[in-house]
Amino acid sequence: MGAGGNMSAPSTKKGDQSVLRRAPHSKPPFTLSQIKKAIPPHCFQRSVLRSFSYVVYDLIIVSLLYFAATTFIPLLPTPLTYPAWIAYWICQGCVCTGIWVIAHECGHHAFSDYQWLDDTVGLVLHSLLLVPYFSWKYSHRRHHSNTGSLERDEVFVPKPKSEMSWFSKYLNNPPGRVLTLTVTLTLGWPLYLTFNVSGRHYERFACHFDPHGPIYSDRERLQIYISDIGFFTVVYGLYLLAAAKGLTWVICIYGVPLLIVNSFLVLITYLQHTHPSLPHYDSSEWDWLRGALATMDRDYGILNKVFHNITDTHVAHHLFSTMPHYNAMEATKAIKPILGDYYQFDGTSFYKAMWREARECMYVAPDEGSDQVNKGVFWYNNKL
Repeated sequence: MGAGGNMSAPSTKKGDQSVLRRAPHSKPPFTLSQIKKAIPPHCFQRSVLRSFSYVVYDLIIVSLLYFAATTFIPLLPTPLTYPAWIAYWICQGCVCTGIWVIAHECGHHAFSDYQWLDDTVGLVLHSLLLVPYFSWKYSHRRHHSNTGSLERDEVFVPKPKSEMSWFSKYLNNPPGRVLTLTVTLTLGWPLYLTFNVSGRHYERFACHFDPHGPIYSDRERLQIYISDIGFFTVVYGLYLLAAAKGLTWVICIYGVPLLIVNSFLVLITYLQHTHPSLPHYDSSEWDWLRGALATMDRDYGILNKVFHNITDTHVAHHLFSTMPHYNAMEATKAIKPILGDYYQFDGTSFYKAMWREARECMYVAPDEGSDQVNKGVFWYNNKL
């Protein structure tokens, strides 16, 4: 995820049929080093001052929105307070999603040249958004190490048809899809953190708050405790705030924007890795480069900028995750000629894409009659 800077979004915008055409799944005719050579060297340089400028910029906007909500909305006549609060929630949620992205950069060591600084900034920013920083950092890195693998990927791992729930056929209709998307966008993030919903299979209960769970190694457990301390410190702070200001105040100022943050980060991740044209691989076919390329850049319009272009530079991010976000747009432009058809971009509006992917991408399966070479390549399907 990530990017910022002043460059415009990738202009590739295919027709509907072209967008749904399957991406190449054979071993690419280029190497990671060849891709890297196409990127200007300065794109890999991290600047503490520039990185912090994005933090300060976002926090100023958050503060201004908070000031406007607490100062001016109470002065409005009652009928106007409702649209005012909705506007505040949406704007604050979008800006805070950008803060979430910066903390995500810290988790990839893309914020600065100093690991301790990245982890300090990431821990503070993610804890304020009720994210267990180190817990997420380690599971997310494993996602980057195993993208597109049906056995080892960590998030939004698609199921084969044989593992679909018995009630799936009852949800394969417009009302069912509305219900599924609503639950996914509102509860998906806490369910993933707490119960590993949509994550890879582990032999026992996996939870991002459990330092001794199967997600983490022995050397990582102390930092998981630190994540938990940061998380529950903020929870306790919210409790004290609710006691002083009232629960309704906390929900309006903090809770609803946080819900929007959670919804966007689930949606962004879902659309980056869920698309009818993207392959998935079992262990007989998977390799790191093909998995990293099995991702989709998307267009969120003006929100690309608000989200620091987490949305439309995801391919480059998966190839070079320590690259700072403000250089990823330039890098994306540089690598597109090398990647050719292996570069995937869908300019469909995100709300239309969300509905289409919910309809088309229910499970994965190899093509019927696949030969020995391609039987380990899986594609999305919806025929139950």
